[in-house]
Amino acid sequence: MEESEAGRRRALWALGALTVATLLAGDAVRPSSHAPVAVPAPERRRQRRRGVHPSAVPPPATGWTTRALRARHRPVRNLRDLTPAAPGDAIALTIDDGPHPEWTPRMLDLLAEHDVRATFSLIGTQVKRYPRLAEHIVRAGHQLCNHTMHHPLGLDRLPPRRISAEITEAQERMADATGVAVRFFRAPGGSWSRQVVRAAAEHGMIPIDWNVDPRDWSRPGSRRIARSMLACAPGAILLCHDGGGDRSETLKALRTVIPRLKHRGLSFVPL
Repeated sequence: MEESEAGRRRALWALGALTVATLLAGDAVRPSSHAPVAVPAPERRRQRRRGVHPSAVPPPATGWTTRALRARHRPVRNLRDLTPAAPGDAIALTIDDGPHPEWTPRMLDLLAEHDVRATFSLIGTQVKRYPRLAEHIVRAGHQLCNHTMHHPLGLDRLPPRRISAEITEAQERMADATGVAVRFFRAPGGSWSRQVVRAAAEHGMIPIDWNVDPRDWSRPGSRRIARSMLACAPGAILLCHDGGGDRSETLKALRTVIPRLKHRGLSFVPL
């Protein structure tokens, strides 16, 4: 009788262990409730053949950014301009003008090394050329921002219909490439106007500007780029680039900037 009871307990224990292992295995492959669940590429292709753009999902969001965000009245230049406001120690790193076949992968490697999530402002023509890079940005856990289709520096001077077309076409390209519905917009060169802000709002997007610009696109040297970025305060939105030219100085500066800002107690958040 005792041997029978012992055998029954061993069988129940084994069954319980198997159940736990099965659940854990399921959790290992089940996407997090906060992670992006992009529309699979085969389904996106089928949708395009039917003339339908993907039923895209919001980009990745964790912590503060799981809450619904909205701009208050004008382009967001500081995280305090969002409702709800970001945590007091938060800063946002934004990276513009990609994806680029050389600099974007190197930027992604650097961010992964330091466990930083950033926001990439993508140009539609670049997404058209490098759709897999755009998808890789999302899969690495970063946020996306619409940066127009053709990057016109005088966006604020274009007719309303052209402004809307620049936003719409880029939005469609990014959705096709990533399965993500982008909810942020940045005007090239900060060329804002009432019409540009209105067009972004009509597309359901928050207009995002910046308040720390190291002008890394002009290649002033990694030390000057780093010095400018290190002067930031909590709530800052920092601008840098992974497209538009040689970005080696930007990468070199960020290797210094990221750990030093973290050491100051600042935390990087995606928008």
